[in-house]
Amino acid sequence: MNNIVLIGFMGVGKGTIARAFCKKNKMYAIDTDDLIESLENRKIKKIFKEDGEAYFRELEAKTATWLANNVRNTLISTGGGFFMVEGLHKIGTIVYLRSSFDGILQRLLSSENADRKLKKRPLFQEIEKAKALYEKRAPLYEKKADIILNVEGKSIKEIVKAMEKKVKI
Repeated sequence: MNNIVLIGFMGVGKGTIARAFCKKNKMYAIDTDDLIESLENRKIKKIFKEDGEAYFRELEAKTATWLANNVRNTLISTGGGFFMVEGLHKIGTIVYLRSSFDGILQRLLSSENADRKLKKRPLFQEIEKAKALYEKRAPLYEKKADIILNVEGKSIKEIVKAMEKKVKI
């Protein structure tokens, strides 16, 4: 199947890395949150607000099934909780982009559109809750991953190069 599935905490740079990697390696990139927004014709934040997290997780499971059955030779960036879907390994090689919580927060705060990037992440609205969620998820990401890449303090170019060395494309 040759898919690459990027997992990691929200804001770690999965989408950014996916776009850079795919541009260099002539692959397609898709994002699970974008697929869900397209399916529902509304933003993630609105889905959470109107229907709650449990419904959103159901949409992630539906998306995972579709990916496993229909997508090949693609780099898939995922939402922060997507790693919990059943059958994740059926989709492709799982690459965990690892960074500390503070590293992620600094990345978001120093970005060009910091306010927008924070607002679009519903679970990041309360920093202490987000940090607690990070601490709960970090070891779970590691267990789920086939490959772990430390991305903290690294440029996009460095991360792409490291990924090319570790992943079969």
